[in-house]
Amino acid sequence: MRISIIIPIYNEEKSIARLIEMTIRAICNISHDYEIIIINDGSTDHTQQELNKIMHAYSKISYIALRKNFGQTAAIMAGIDNASGDIIITMDGDLQNDPEDIPKLLQKLNEGYDVSSGWRQKRKDNFVTRVVPSKIANFLISIVSGVKLHDYGCSLKAYKKEILKDVKLYGEMHRFIPIFAKWQGARVAEVPVTHHPRRYGKSHYGLLRTLKVILDLLVVKFLTSYSQKPIYIFGGFGLINFALSFFGFGLMLYFKFLGNKSFIETPLPQIVVLFFLMGFMSILMGFVAEIQMRTYYESQSKATYVISKTENLNNADTIEQKQL
Repeated sequence: MRISIIIPIYNEEKSIARLIEMTIRAICNISHDYEIIIINDGSTDHTQQELNKIMHAYSKISYIALRKNFGQTAAIMAGIDNASGDIIITMDGDLQNDPEDIPKLLQKLNEGYDVSSGWRQKRKDNFVTRVVPSKIANFLISIVSGVKLHDYGCSLKAYKKEILKDVKLYGEMHRFIPIFAKWQGARVAEVPVTHHPRRYGKSHYGLLRTLKVILDLLVVKFLTSYSQKPIYIFGGFGLINFALSFFGFGLMLYFKFLGNKSFIETPLPQIVVLFFLMGFMSILMGFVAEIQMRTYYESQSKATYVISKTENLNNADTIEQKQL
């Protein structure tokens, strides 16, 4: 079994050498082959020069240099796409994650789990600007997703490679991989991990990121719950608007014949028309989305299901190809 450790970095010239040293020391006694993939996410300092020095000192280190700063999610996706390991481990490059926790994550996978997610029980970040927004985001994510984790934002996670084969990450969605895996039937465990204060530089995250995370969560929820039946959400919204339109029309008739008010004395006619048009357009959008969904699956011969195991099937290879 081979382990791939993916570390995205951005302007970490002072911490990268120490990070590599700590990581190798933490995993050198593990009875698995390993590789460490550094993704330089468009750093503007001397990070690349430090990486060039490290490459000469360690044979199991490789790196990917992105042309510009695409963000942490894109950097992690680049690492996953180029990883050769059976187990994928992700972690931050700012020394706040402790590589000594990697064996604990692997132990959970050995117990039969598919995802081992780190939980920073004692965070060493600013309470107002980092901890409080994170707690709010974690609470909202748990409610919307139905997956109960304490810490979605911890980058220190371990995954079995097979659960990542269909994952494509956008925005800030790297933190939602455990949710995606859980929705697909994977077993997810949470492991308390050590969290260190940031030693060098400053955090690249702010309060605005919490809002971005919530918006990304809504996208993930929509794609997972309604990507194969978009008419349910568009049509449902359309039917609600139709109901409001007919309700307004009833009020309009009531005021006309029993309230002695003409149609032009109330805004009800405009409201009725507005809700009716919104409902009509929503249902039309649902039809278009249904056509696009069917075109997506049928043009690529993609299956709408995921098989975990087959036995004594002559067409098992064909089924697997459809899922890919």
